[in-house]
Amino acid sequence: MINENLSDPIEVSLQTAEKWTKAYRGNQELEDASKKVNAFLIPRESLEAVLALKTDAVRAYMGINDKKEKTLIFVGANKDETGIYRDVFGTLGTEKDADLDEDISIVYDASRPCPPHGDPDSPLQN
Repeated sequence: MINENLSDPIEVSLQTAEKWTKAYRGNQELEDASKKVNAFLIPRESLEAVLALKTDAVRAYMGINDKKEKTLIFVGANKDETGIYRDVFGTLGTEKDADLDEDISIVYDASRPCPPHGDPDSPLQN
């Protein structure tokens, strides 16, 4: 799995991201060494997509995806007039959802937890 192709889609619907972050916060199991995540492998494409939002900052939310892996969900953030950073979401293309008649908000993912996707020779991995 170390050299897994990172070809999963990087765009995730806000609805899916909400489900993943809720799963992460609701996960009460203790982490032993075999389940502990030390880092994340993040495809450049994910970072470039969230940076293209031209926001003041990027927030990374923790989630548990549908593969039951921990993941990072990237969201842009802009500072409002009160000094609070507010989430800024991308939109899926320029077309509106035909059923909802509104833009589909998206966030960015495709990160992979380390281990198992880590560099076994990295001094930071051990």
